Amino acid sequence: MSKHDSPAERETLRLSTSPQDITRAAEILRNGGTVAFPTETVYGLGANALDPNAVANIFLAKNRPHWDPLIVHVSNRAMLDEVATVSDRAERLIKAFWPGPLTLLLQRTEKIPDAVTANRPLVGVRMPAHPLAQALLEATGLPLAAPSANRFGHTSPTTAAHVLQDLDHRIDAVIDGGATSVGVESTVLDPNPSPMVLYRPGAITPAMLESIAGPVTIYTAPQQTTSTPQSLPSPGVGIRHYAPRARLILVDNEADLNSHLAATEGRIGVMLPQGWTIPTSHVEVFRWSSIEDPTALAQTLFAGLRDLDDRGVTTILCPLPKPEGLGLAIRDRLKKAAKTN
Repeated sequence: MSKHDSPAERETLRLSTSPQDITRAAEILRNGGTVAFPTETVYGLGANALDPNAVANIFLAKNRPHWDPLIVHVSNRAMLDEVATVSDRAERLIKAFWPGPLTLLLQRTEKIPDAVTANRPLVGVRMPAHPLAQALLEATGLPLAAPSANRFGHTSPTTAAHVLQDLDHRIDAVIDGGATSVGVESTVLDPNPSPMVLYRPGAITPAMLESIAGPVTIYTAPQQTTSTPQSLPSPGVGIRHYAPRARLILVDNEADLNSHLAATEGRIGVMLPQGWTIPTSHVEVFRWSSIEDPTALAQTLFAGLRDLDDRGVTTILCPLPKPEGLGLAIRDRLKKAAKTN
C-alpha cells in the first residue's frame, strides 16, 4: 500500500500460522505493507520500522496522530543494535526480562525514522516472547514498528477477530494466532534517569523492575496547556485510550456496582467478577475472573469490553482490582478508557 492509497480500499488477507503464510506475511512487510500479528500482550500492527513510507501506513490505517510514538519489535541482538544504543542498566533489564512484555526507551540510531519516535531522541523497543511474533521477525529480517492493531483510542485487540473489527480493508494482512496470553500491552520503562520512569504499567511490575535495576517512579501526565497536542514522551501515555464505544463507569466494590446499577439508565453491561452477584437479570453480563486474580482478569479485559460493546450496551460498569502487581496495569487501562475528554 502506498502512502497515497486510502486504507478503505485494501483487501485484508487472513493468514494462518503455517510456515507458508509466515513467509507470505514477511514478503508483505519487506515490500512496505502492514501485517497484524499476535504477541503475548495484544495483537500488533507491524510495518518495517526502517522505512518511513511503511511507518506512515500504520498511522494511516489506525487514524493515529503523529504525536503518538510507536514501539519497535526486534528478535535478536543485531536488530536491537540497528535501532538503539543500550546502556548498562538496560542490559541488566534485557537479560532479566527479554524476550517478554517489557518495552525499554533507548537512545535511537539514525536509522529510525522521526515518525516512529514522534521526533524524540528515545525509541521504545521490545523483544516479544510469542513464538509467532519471533518467527515473523526472523522471516522478515527487519525490526517491526508495531502498535496495537486497532483504531486509535479504541479497545486493544487480543484476537484476530478483534483486529478485523477495526482494521478490515485498512491493512494488508492479519495472522490468526488465537487469543493472546497476557491480554494487556507491555510495560514501558525509561531506564536512563535515576529513578527510572515507568510510563505504562504491565505484566513486568515495578517490584520486578526494582529488583533488577533500582528505584522506579511512575509517570504522571502533565495537564494539557495548549489546544495542539505535544509529542508524547512514550507510547501508551495518551490521556484517553483503550475505550469501548459504550460509556465506561468504574466501580470500587460489589456494593458500589449494585448502587450504580440501580441509578443507571439505558442498556447496561457489567464486567462481573467471579463470586459477585447482581439483583437484576435485565443487564448484559460478561463473566470475568476473580477480582483477586489480576493475571486472569487481564487476559480477558479487552475481550470483555468488546463483547459487551458488540451486544449493544450503552453503559458498561466495571470493577477495579487492587492497585498492585498486574492490577496496576488493569487500572491504568480502565481509567484511560473511562476518560471523557
